[in-house]
Parts: sequence; C-alpha cells; structure tokens
Amino acid sequence: MTSDENAPDEIVWQGKYITARKKGRWEYVSRSRGIRAAVILAVDEANHVILVEQFRVPLGKRCIELPAGLIGDDVGAEGEEPVAAAARELEEETGYRAGRMELIGEFYSSPGMVSESFTLVRAHDLEKVGEGGGTESEDITVHRVPLASVAEAIASWREQGLAIDVRLLMVLGPGLLE
Repeated sequence: MTSDENAPDEIVWQGKYITARKKGRWEYVSRSRGIRAAVILAVDEANHVILVEQFRVPLGKRCIELPAGLIGDDVGAEGEEPVAAAARELEEETGYRAGRMELIGEFYSSPGMVSESFTLVRAHDLEKVGEGGGTESEDITVHRVPLASVAEAIASWREQGLAIDVRLLMVLGPGLLE
C-alpha cells in the first residue's frame, strides 16, 4: 500500500456538478453528490450505430459521442436506476426508444484524473419515436452511421475539426485489431 492510499481525501473546491480533490500526491476530479453517468450503445436492426454530436465547453468544440446522460441528477430522481436513465436519455437525445436494454457494466473513463464512472447499457430493438435533440438546454445532432463505415465517418468528422469521444473506440475496436 502506498502512502496515497492512506492519505486523507481533501476537497479543494466544490461546484454544483464537480469537485476538485486531493489525496496524498494526487489531484483529481469527481462528480458532486456521487452522480454517475449512463452511456448507451445503440445499434439498430440495419446495423447502424446511433451517435450524437454536441458542443462541449471543456473542449471548445463539438464532439461525436455515444448517447449518454447523468443518472439521478434531477430533483426527486436520486435513486434512479442506470438502465432507466439510459432509456430516458436515449429517447431524449436521439428520438429512439429501445424495446430492451441490456446492462453491460461499470467502466472508468480516465482513472488517473477523474473518479467518474459510467454504466454502459446496450439498447436493442430500436424504434424511432421522435426527433431527439435533447432537452431545451441541449443542442444535439443525431447521426445514424453504418457500422461498416464508422471509421470513415470518424475520419471525416476529425477533418472537420470535431472531437471524438474515447468511447467510440468500442465501435472501432474490431477494425483496430485486424
């Protein structure tokens, strides 16, 4: 065990959504109030993956991502289940409703810098029920991309100056290993 493991966990700064912390030699960020995220891998019957594009302030540009959202962040929804949050976010952001949601598991996006985890959920039996685009405070563009050409789509978005979320490695994975 290192001395960092036994060091006290200090809050350096806390906002409404994030907390900057220090533990031993490490500085890191966590979500305030223990809120986590749900990330949705949605592939339709025609083998198209559903992606979203939105402006991300920390990056200063639009980003291509899997649909995602916070679990239990609304007042009165503190005990929300990850699968329920994923179903809600999928419909809000993309306009698709899943006939079945499959819990894949919990993952950590950047464990050397943030303590945040996300729960990955696979959406099955998709039905288009609306336009998507997110809530009134969001400006989300929905993309439906054939899995067979997702690498080309990502390359094109990069050329246009868009950011690419690390979770898209899941849909690139098989091609990267060939």
